[in-house]
Amino acid sequence: MKIAIAQLNPTIGDINNNAQKILDAAQKAVKENVRLLLTPELSLCGYPPRDLLLYPNFIDSLTLQLQELAQKLPPELAVLVGTVSPNKQATIKGEKPLFNSVALLENGEPKQVFHKWLLPTYDVFDEHRYFEPGKELNFFELEINSNSEKTLKIGVTICEDLWNDEKFWQKRSYQQNPLEELVKIDIDLVVNLSASPYHLHKPKLRTQMLQSSSCHHQVPIIYVNQIGGNDDLIFDGNSFVVNEKGNIVLQANSFREDFKIFHFDSKQRKISLKPINYLPLVEEEELFSALVLGLKDYAQKCRFTKVVLGLSGGIDSALVAAIAAEAMGEKNVLGVLMPSPYSSDHSIKDAQNLVKNLGINHHILPIGDIMETYDHVLNPLFSDTEFGVAEENLQARIRGNLLMSLANKFGYLLLSTGNKSEMAVGYCTLYGDMNGGLAVIADVPKTRVFSLCHWLNRQEEIIPNNILIKPPSAELKPNQMDQDSLPPYEILDAILNLNINHHQSFHEICHAGFDAHIVKKVLKLVTRAEFKRKQSPLVLKVTDKAFGTGWRMPISRGDK
Repeated sequence: MKIAIAQLNPTIGDINNNAQKILDAAQKAVKENVRLLLTPELSLCGYPPRDLLLYPNFIDSLTLQLQELAQKLPPELAVLVGTVSPNKQATIKGEKPLFNSVALLENGEPKQVFHKWLLPTYDVFDEHRYFEPGKELNFFELEINSNSEKTLKIGVTICEDLWNDEKFWQKRSYQQNPLEELVKIDIDLVVNLSASPYHLHKPKLRTQMLQSSSCHHQVPIIYVNQIGGNDDLIFDGNSFVVNEKGNIVLQANSFREDFKIFHFDSKQRKISLKPINYLPLVEEEELFSALVLGLKDYAQKCRFTKVVLGLSGGIDSALVAAIAAEAMGEKNVLGVLMPSPYSSDHSIKDAQNLVKNLGINHHILPIGDIMETYDHVLNPLFSDTEFGVAEENLQARIRGNLLMSLANKFGYLLLSTGNKSEMAVGYCTLYGDMNGGLAVIADVPKTRVFSLCHWLNRQEEIIPNNILIKPPSAELKPNQMDQDSLPPYEILDAILNLNINHHQSFHEICHAGFDAHIVKKVLKLVTRAEFKRKQSPLVLKVTDKAFGTGWRMPISRGDK
């Protein structure tokens, strides 16, 4: 019996087009004599639909489209479709009104509906806000073909349902383990329909987890993940099949749609594929691919065709420009150079060399005269004060206004170019360099920015070498260097990683060997910058703790 994986890129709320994607995959599957087609979690509406789920007409549209899709699908093909279904007992039992569900469509109708058991409520997930957990054991029996009396017993799990393997995690996060319950009824294989957001190292982690689960329970697992960017979340795909011995036997592509078919031997009740040597992408390639996909999909799904960004001659804007050129096509990227009297000649030259290497459009808008106008207007109030942060930030805000004007005038998406290290400690200017519709690398620490740029230059110079070797500087006053205000980025990023990603306290970080004075200063900066982060553009998430929907810190705190 042939089984197919449709690794799709749905658009949230675009129910008709999402259904068409499923139908296209089904027609492709039938031509290959596939019996069962698998699609990702909530493939009909896209994940995560968030508060669209609060609108009754949205749920009604999903229900209607599911019925229509069932009638359009080839009758000889069974298809598992991710959808939302109403909880008819909600008002009687005091439960949530919806289920996160998978529908089995066959012979023109939904034959069975399965509900997700384990609902994540951590980081970017908030499924308890909308869904009631399932309680029924999720499995179905599928005839191998229309002429056969033989059937396969297939267990159905939805994303988080397989993330409670106590043996793998050395702990239990939920009371129930759906896989354990399915194994008790002697299933032939398990399918897992997922919409699992990406962060660095997560594809490898998923693979190791399901290899462990399949080997421990001696059952094959088919993992199907969506791909694409939906707001701040990026989905990497990387669907795969693991046999009952824990060996990977099939692997789908990373960061793009894919369609894979494999054969399940119904006589031996095994997947008839030999193990493959799965090699994950190197970290830099994985990160760059994720950022490119996140920007590309955000722009396309929000109907932007061109992007604009400021080019300072620094490494951050250089990396964002390279990502934009790859995501949008170089002719759809406008880089704007806005030199001030404090801009060095080499910064302007470095930015121009970058433009040449990438082949993007550019324009130069000097801001010296505008700065003088601001000084004249503010002089009655500023005359008896010393030059300081306010005057420095005016330059960033002038540049931010110019970029926003261009974005406004021509319908461009403005890209913010700040990195995670700057965002963490507030080394950025509200209504200045923080202006934008998307913060492309605001979840990429500065040290990782350097490693990504070196990786980009592995075969030819894309990022001009001088950008890589010169000391980082905002160039808002004469001879300014980032290290005047911040510890070296290797130390800063290490401290931030322990605090933000691992939730370590001042004493724990000091115990790890860092200078107490530096740690105290960094943690104070992180806390004080919270009000800035709340006003940041959307941040593409590529680490396990980004300054986005999964970061829920209060602004008003007592430890400032």
